[in-house]
Amino acid sequence: MGMYGLSSMAFAFILTLYASKRALNRRMVHLFSLAAGGLGFLLMSSATASNDGILNASFALIGIAWGSILSMPYAILSSEVDPSKMGITMGLFNMFIVIPQIVAAVGGINWAYKTFLGDAIINTMILAGISLLIGAVTSLALPAKKG
Repeated sequence: MGMYGLSSMAFAFILTLYASKRALNRRMVHLFSLAAGGLGFLLMSSATASNDGILNASFALIGIAWGSILSMPYAILSSEVDPSKMGITMGLFNMFIVIPQIVAAVGGINWAYKTFLGDAIINTMILAGISLLIGAVTSLALPAKKG
């Protein structure tokens, strides 16, 4: 988990420094970040207790995705929204993030993953990896504004 936290912090810091000096394609940054996280989750299935290098790499890749997840969607949305409607738009956007987290936190999906994925917890990591890769591909549908 330390690798995850450090890589997330380092990536977000580097992203901030870079974006403060140059324009970047937020959509592509988010695409590659989500793909890195998806790869990280999928790599977990090949990690063993005797090989922490793969697990460290997995968590570092997931940290990169997390660094982007915390900033890029808001940056992409804020550059596309009418400034007079920024508050309501960001509030609604945030609800679509928080409500599923609350449902998951209170155990609202335990039955679903055990029913569809079985008792092996690694299956949820594989599902997370596939979901992040799908998210990466769908980010191609986002506006490609620079800035």
